[in-house]
Amino acid sequence: MSILINTSTKAIVQGLGKQGILHTKLCLQYGSKIVAGVSFGKSYVEGLDIPVFNCANQALQHVQADTSLIFVPANSAADAILEAQDAGIKLAIVITEGIPLQDMLKVKAFAQKSDMKIIGPNTPGIISPNECKLGIMPEQIFNKGNIGLVSRSGTLMYEIALQLKEAGYGISTALGIGGDAVLGMSFAEVLNFFEDDPQTKCVIMIGEIGGILETQAIDTIKSMSKKVIAYIAGKNAPKQKKMGHAGAIVSIKDESAQAKIEALSNVCLVAKNPFEINYFLRSLSI
Repeated sequence: MSILINTSTKAIVQGLGKQGILHTKLCLQYGSKIVAGVSFGKSYVEGLDIPVFNCANQALQHVQADTSLIFVPANSAADAILEAQDAGIKLAIVITEGIPLQDMLKVKAFAQKSDMKIIGPNTPGIISPNECKLGIMPEQIFNKGNIGLVSRSGTLMYEIALQLKEAGYGISTALGIGGDAVLGMSFAEVLNFFEDDPQTKCVIMIGEIGGILETQAIDTIKSMSKKVIAYIAGKNAPKQKKMGHAGAIVSIKDESAQAKIEALSNVCLVAKNPFEINYFLRSLSI
């Protein structure tokens, strides 16, 4: 088992530029079922053994798909997400970084009405090891196992996944919710999926400064039967300074790493550094 994607997932890829083509090839090599590409004005892409269509609606008239992996540039990405929603796609994985805030707010409202889920924007994607990979992550660092991994930072997700692999642990599903200021799925939503997944025995949540998504997950963590281990990056980040991600900026005290650590410490295990995560897993006999 896994969450959101599995061996039955069928995906299209919107945006077959240089990066879209590269990562479509890598996802196909992993065994993911990518059934079509979408790129206006193209009918085929050399090196990709999939049909290519002008729009998502046209693609879904010829193939069956439930998911879209989106590489469309930021100024057009909102239209691509809405196009996927209109075509009946139920999960959009938005790799694109820096989509304008107003665009994402509009997209989010439309997606909620249609029950389409959005991972991202500015996400490395999602992987259920040995089942399906839809994103840009290096798949070789993800072992199959029973630990759910959700992160705002793609790089930190990779670091933790490799650390778990080297310690003999594995992942049920790992996903990055994204680093932009306005995101589709929240930590709380993803945690609920992991709670309902019989394969997942424990969840690691990797947060950072900026926003309140981590603290908004507190009530969900309280209600979970599974243990949650959290790590919050950015304890030494200065106030009002953006740190890499558009969403990683401390505007008020409650968005600081320390405030999040203090709040989460009341409901789950909070690691002081990434290496302490393995200590907690051993103490929980995971």
